Amino acid sequence: MKNPDEISDFYDLGPGAILDAVEMLGLKVDGSLLALNSYENRVYRVGIESDAPVVVKFYRPQRWSDETILEEHAFARELAEVEIPVVAPITGDSGSSLYFHAGHRFAVFPCLGGRTPELNGGDDYVLMGRFIGRIHAVGGLRPFQHRPSVDIDSYARQSYQFVLENGFIPKELELAYRSLVEDILPILDAGYEQAGTIRNIRLHGDCHAGNILWTDTGPHFVDLDDCRTGPAIQDLWMLLNGSRQDMTMQIADLLDGYTEFCEFEPRELHLLEVLRTMRLLHYSAWLARRWDDPAFPRTFPWFNTNRYWEEQILALREQFAMLQEPALVWN
Repeated sequence: MKNPDEISDFYDLGPGAILDAVEMLGLKVDGSLLALNSYENRVYRVGIESDAPVVVKFYRPQRWSDETILEEHAFARELAEVEIPVVAPITGDSGSSLYFHAGHRFAVFPCLGGRTPELNGGDDYVLMGRFIGRIHAVGGLRPFQHRPSVDIDSYARQSYQFVLENGFIPKELELAYRSLVEDILPILDAGYEQAGTIRNIRLHGDCHAGNILWTDTGPHFVDLDDCRTGPAIQDLWMLLNGSRQDMTMQIADLLDGYTEFCEFEPRELHLLEVLRTMRLLHYSAWLARRWDDPAFPRTFPWFNTNRYWEEQILALREQFAMLQEPALVWN
């Protein structure tokens, strides 16, 4: 059960608490503070006197246990140690990278810049494939012990049940939404059955262009907050867009780079549209679960309107049709 005071303190996290937390680590702040684009956690760039700024991330209460956060940090360090461009958290004198101040849990990271990538052709996709393939080569070495999995139950069924049972869907649209999702869920199960036994590995988990920064030397991740266990295709499908022909070429280029470092099982392509559908359901529930955070109604004012749910029903109908199509082919 959520502690109301803990949640309220997180919602009202102010500059004084942020700067005090950083100075607690022996870093002398210069007073500059910039909120960065993050909704799940509270993330800020903090200026440091006579040194480069740092990024401090305050974790949302009740989401992750200490063990899951530390496992995220350990995965980032494991990747960084083999020179994969992932920004790992700064470890303090205590040997830990998870800190506590005034009831908040936080971590501090080096501040690295970059731009959101625009994947404009084969070479960009090959480079992204190599990057993800290197991550997965390390991710497959051992399992997570505490992080959750990408699966139908948590992403689809629980998400659907949450928005339905908590009154987020307008009454006049509830029957259409419910009947459509009830038709889709068995197809998701069938997609996993068609893919057969697949290898689940440690993943980034939320690998879309908005979570990647691109520099002159290529892409890097600055955050592994959503890292999970799942099939490799989870970190590939969100980079695909356009027509079926476009996606066929994109996945071929991604996998050309990917397979330089990591094997890929083509049967996982049966999960591509399954995972896309699961994400649609998961995203609606994510917004719904955060709706009591004042930042969410301000940032997502279109959520929980009739128009939003009408568009969701339309998107799910389109996905229902896509789920009937043959899987993409990779030769």
